[in-house]
Formats: sequence, C-alpha cells, structure tokens
Amino acid sequence: MPEAKFVPWTGHVEYPPDEMLRRAREFNAELQRRRTIRAFSARPVAREVIEQCVLAAGSAPSGAHIQPWFFVAVTDPAVKADIRARAEAAEREFYGGVAPREWLEALAPLGTDENKPYLDTAPWLIAVFAQLWGAGPDGAKRKHYYVQESVGIACGMLITALHHAGLATLTHTPSPMGFLAERLGRPDNERAVMLVVAGYPAEGVKVPDIRRKALGEIARFVEG
Repeated sequence: MPEAKFVPWTGHVEYPPDEMLRRAREFNAELQRRRTIRAFSARPVAREVIEQCVLAAGSAPSGAHIQPWFFVAVTDPAVKADIRARAEAAEREFYGGVAPREWLEALAPLGTDENKPYLDTAPWLIAVFAQLWGAGPDGAKRKHYYVQESVGIACGMLITALHHAGLATLTHTPSPMGFLAERLGRPDNERAVMLVVAGYPAEGVKVPDIRRKALGEIARFVEG
C-alpha cells in the first residue's frame, strides 16, 4: 500500500464574521433565484464557459479521492436530436404505463410529459456518468466506493456553477438511460446518471408556481 503524502494547504481564505455572513446571505440569495426551466433559447454558449463549469464540478469531494465521474458535453445538433428521439421513446413508455400512479400525480403540478423539445433546442447537453469501477496501477479491476454520493455532489456543483455563470438548467433522467452510454461511446464501467440541459431561458419562459421549504422544515440545530 502506498504511503500517504501530505503537502501544506494554502487555499483557505478566512473572512471577518460580518463579511462571512454577508457572503453567505448573498450566495443563498443567488441560489434562491435558481429555477429549473423547460423552455430554452437556441442562443449559443461558448465552450469555454461549459469547460470551466465542468472543472468546478470536478473539484467535488469523492470517496478515497477516486473522482468517479465523467462528463460528456454535447452541442452537435445531430447527436442532440438523436438523444431527444431516444429519450422521448423511453419517456413515452414511462408515462404510458411504467410509472406508478402516485409518481405521475406528484409530477402533474410541474407540467411534465414525454415531450422533451429542450433536448435539441438548448445549446448544451451535459451527460453525467458514474464510474462504477476502474483499473489499478497493475491493471486489475478495482471497485469504486461511494460512487452515488460522490457523483451526486459533483452534479450539484455543476448545476450551481452553471447558474453562477448566468445560465439556466434542467436535470433530465430518462428511464432507462442505457442508450446514453451507447450513443456517446462510454465504456462498460460507466453508468449514466443524468442529463444536465444548459443554456439561456427562452423568452417569456414560465415556471411552476411552487415554493421552497423554509429553514425550519429542512433543518434543526443542536447547540450546546
């Protein structure tokens, strides 16, 4: 087993308490503006912006620092159209009888259905894959641990980075998603987790009239 190597950490920046609270409030306010949308503009977004957001997602913590994620960012119109066609085929099956009634009732207020025009309208689709296993230095197969948790954190950071850059997003999880690995040429050790649709909102876009839970509904504090 290799010996752990440590180096000094110089990345921490500390703020006075008042500044810390101000920054926390401003960041919270910025994220409270984030909404999932389902109508995107076709306006292009520079690849460099997406690259920086993917790099930010790749800074997420992961079990044993395995970094078990891979991102495929798609802007090719033909590939996006094919992904839409395959996703809608899966969704027709889902809405047509696979999904339990309770799940469909939960989705009803959001106005979702099997039609996904944003998959070829939005300038970017970012397919996120979880790497279930990898190869060790000797080439032997090595199982990855805490993959779901690690990739989930990276997805959240990707969405946050895109929002911070001034883009709108939608997370899409067609079921099943096996076609994504096939269409995008990913290896057998990877499983598609979600599609993150990214771009500018369409003019006049509307969102469901919903509210987020208050602090008291999502947290409690145990203080001494």
